[in-house]
Amino acid sequence: MRAHKALLAIPLALALAACGGGGKGDADDGAGAGKAGGGGRSATGTTVSVADSGLGDILVDGKGRTLYAFTKDKDAASNCDAECIAVWPALTSPSPAAAGRGAKASLLREAKRSGGAVHVTYGDWPLYYYVGDAAPGDVNGQGLDGEWFAVAADGKLVRKSA
Repeated sequence: MRAHKALLAIPLALALAACGGGGKGDADDGAGAGKAGGGGRSATGTTVSVADSGLGDILVDGKGRTLYAFTKDKDAASNCDAECIAVWPALTSPSPAAAGRGAKASLLREAKRSGGAVHVTYGDWPLYYYVGDAAPGDVNGQGLDGEWFAVAADGKLVRKSA
């Protein structure tokens, strides 16, 4: 089943990269402007907000895309390798992320990734996108492999089903 999901995710990742949406390196200034190639990057940084979803209130980026956490990450350090990042692009930012509506600025931090990228974290969780989410509000990554979950405004994982 895992291999099947990975095979399906590869064309999605390529399609998203071609469109400049939600992929690793995709820009997000919180206002919808961006440039392909940076996972939530922009000259002005990244905004993390809270939005209502079928899961309740969850973290989203400035474009309304769901942000996820990986249960294998510990103490704000990513355990998502290159193969993992291809399916779960990291939310990165060239400057400190800003807390938008409902997000707690005190929980926003940064962690360095190999290669020098700055990974945005919330509480103890590095934040990621899922390539299977095609539009703002999608939560297709929720609960995948029992390891990936949306994050609530308090920094806790949302473990309910989508």
